[in-house]
Amino acid sequence: MEREEKPAGKPKKISKKFYNSELNRLQIELVKLQEWIKTQGLRVVVIFEGRDAAGKGGTIKRITQVLNPRICRVVALGTPTEREKTQWYFQRYVPHLPAGGEIALFDRSWYNRAGVEKVMGFCTNDEYWEFLRSCPNFERMLIRSGIVLIKYWFSVSEEEQEKRFRARMADPTKRWKLSPMDLKSREFYVDYSKAKDEMFAYTDTKVSPWYMVDADNKRRARLNCIHHLLSVIPYEDLTPDAVELPPRKDSKGYVRPPIEEMTYVPEVY
Repeated sequence: MEREEKPAGKPKKISKKFYNSELNRLQIELVKLQEWIKTQGLRVVVIFEGRDAAGKGGTIKRITQVLNPRICRVVALGTPTEREKTQWYFQRYVPHLPAGGEIALFDRSWYNRAGVEKVMGFCTNDEYWEFLRSCPNFERMLIRSGIVLIKYWFSVSEEEQEKRFRARMADPTKRWKLSPMDLKSREFYVDYSKAKDEMFAYTDTKVSPWYMVDADNKRRARLNCIHHLLSVIPYEDLTPDAVELPPRKDSKGYVRPPIEEMTYVPEVY
């Protein structure tokens, strides 16, 4: 698959005002897309992969922010259990695939085997190569079944990743994001690059291509990713018509309990 070359030079920063305005516009379109997916019974899987601290979670958060959690859900699986380790590799992911009218956003996915498991030695060499052989066939099977599969790779430079790691260390509300694996990834930066290149060689297919997101600028990455997502799924505006609130019925004879008997949260603020 041919890729467009990245434009030379550093792009201009996006102002907060423009970012918020454009994000709001795109989120309105996401709501329209959600209604279309629900009405048409589509099954959509979006995979978010990439470097640690590349901004996958922030983009997912902006997508789900305005959507119905019963329709659009995030799949972020933890470490496999001892039982899951003995299953067919893709088995633990299959139950999380969407039904008709649903969107599943995978915050990391079956590609763990070609990334962290390969680099950190959590799988054998045979298991790794079996994954690379099986994955394209698995994804073709999903697509033939009618699932819309979209794969994003968030790319971040070594310098920007280091900057974000340090920012997380300094912020108590973000420190939980730094797992031992994240810290190890600094040591194996080149190994992850090699693993990603090998993974792309096998799994970047015409049927199921990878879409690269330049994530050095978080605002730009979020807008570009959401804009692209909206462009790859044709949809129509099925926004429901505005409704009028009906008048309330009279509460004849109903006496509410005294407010003093209620237990309220203390008003500290």
